[in-house]
Amino acid sequence: MNSSKTNSLLKSNSICAIAAILFAMGFPALDLLLVDWGFISIAFIRNAMGFILIFFIWLIAEGYKGVIQAKWIRGVIIGALGFGTGSLLLVITQVLTSTIVAGLAAALMPLAAVSLEVFFDKRLLTRQFLIGAALVLFGSFIIIGEDLLKIQFSLGLVVGLISVTTFAWGGRSTVKHLPEMSTLARTATTTLGMTLFCGSIQFIGLILDLSPTNIPAITLKHFGLLLIYSSCGLALSQILWIEGVKKLGVGIASFHLNITPFYLMIILVILGHNWEWPEAIGAGIVIFGVTFAQLSSNSIFKYKTFN
Repeated sequence: MNSSKTNSLLKSNSICAIAAILFAMGFPALDLLLVDWGFISIAFIRNAMGFILIFFIWLIAEGYKGVIQAKWIRGVIIGALGFGTGSLLLVITQVLTSTIVAGLAAALMPLAAVSLEVFFDKRLLTRQFLIGAALVLFGSFIIIGEDLLKIQFSLGLVVGLISVTTFAWGGRSTVKHLPEMSTLARTATTTLGMTLFCGSIQFIGLILDLSPTNIPAITLKHFGLLLIYSSCGLALSQILWIEGVKKLGVGIASFHLNITPFYLMIILVILGHNWEWPEAIGAGIVIFGVTFAQLSSNSIFKYKTFN
């Protein structure tokens, strides 16, 4: 593999890793918000705040011309069907089951992502890529630990599998069906779709007086937590995630999300929690699997980037 391609892969994988770290930063904020907020209301307000931030970054970087010329309707549809349903269903998975089951569903996202690329894009799977994918899954299961043995097949797990499939579809569709748009434009339009989808669910829930749409009196602490959850957990991580999918394909890019629990553990350690060696070892195996799947241009999973 020549040095220019190696540097390109290193840069692209670094982008995905940073996206996963930022995504992990949103979880502690979410845990605190769930104490007195309904999960639908959190998802809606988080998406709305994330969209506003992404939109202003886009506007400053590319000006009004890019905003006017963007394929808004197509982006909104992809965002609503893919990221909107995917993110909300994963929260519902956690509500119906547990954090562990939701984590297992997220760990299976690479299978959904690769299946989509094989089915829709006729991608060829090589032995090296399959070994790398197996290492990623094995490392993910080590991160989940002994709680994996407690997981039973249930409706919540089915919902979780559907959620990661729709999320993977959203990532693929964003770069595949919006080829003429920049990463910022793709992210902004699809995030608006996420916001409108969750906003519609929030509106229906308020009419029916459902508890998941509860919004307490907003304090300064709430605002700070929402700012972290929307800016790090969505806006910045989503921009980088879509850029990573464009460079690596949704299959390889999704591998990086499996290291999210390890990044979360590091954040919790900084906040005073204990270091967990199984998660560190599992993360190391995942990182090795991601690297192994991309080592050789002759035996790699045959993908082409989306431009």
